[in-house]
Amino acid sequence: METKNSGKRRIIVFGASGRVGAAAVAEARLRGHEVTGAGRADGDVTDPAVVARLADGHDAAIVAVYDSGAHPGAFFPAVARALVEGLSKAGVKRLVSVGLASVLPTASGELLMDTPGYPQEWREFYVGHGAGTDALRAASEPEALDWVVLSPAGDFDREGEPTGGYAVAPAAADSRITPADFARALLDETEEPALSRVHVGVASA
Repeated sequence: METKNSGKRRIIVFGASGRVGAAAVAEARLRGHEVTGAGRADGDVTDPAVVARLADGHDAAIVAVYDSGAHPGAFFPAVARALVEGLSKAGVKRLVSVGLASVLPTASGELLMDTPGYPQEWREFYVGHGAGTDALRAASEPEALDWVVLSPAGDFDREGEPTGGYAVAPAAADSRITPADFARALLDETEEPALSRVHVGVASA
């Protein structure tokens, strides 16, 4: 897909200090947007009041958060509910969130985490991440908050060179995409939304 840009926006990136969040901040600034990076020190992202305060005055939010000390089955749904309430209060209409490929269907229709040989030691984390998307779907109204969840179709390629392109794709264990290419997808969906209320995978193209 080609990079898009349809005017300057104010974008808040929750989880800006992580690898994906930092890539999103860099891509947004490269496109000329005004960016606010929010991290753990700025407040609890599971608190709707904190989300509303940080997001006030912004046009869109990108979310790439993770808390290694929290139970994933509680953390990710709490984040989703706080985002819906807080962003709505702040008047933010577009949310682009980062998910996991593990809970996406493969080309055969089987969830990636259920395919033979897929690592199971982090299954609780996979399921918790998926529960966050379920909570986002259940808590939001389309007219109040338009959201999409994007994830690598497989995993990140942290050592490779960006290709400059990407494509929506089914989950595949061997699929890889660099954080920079993934950030392009995040920003394209922030600037000119093409997907709504779905979780999809993104692969290099």
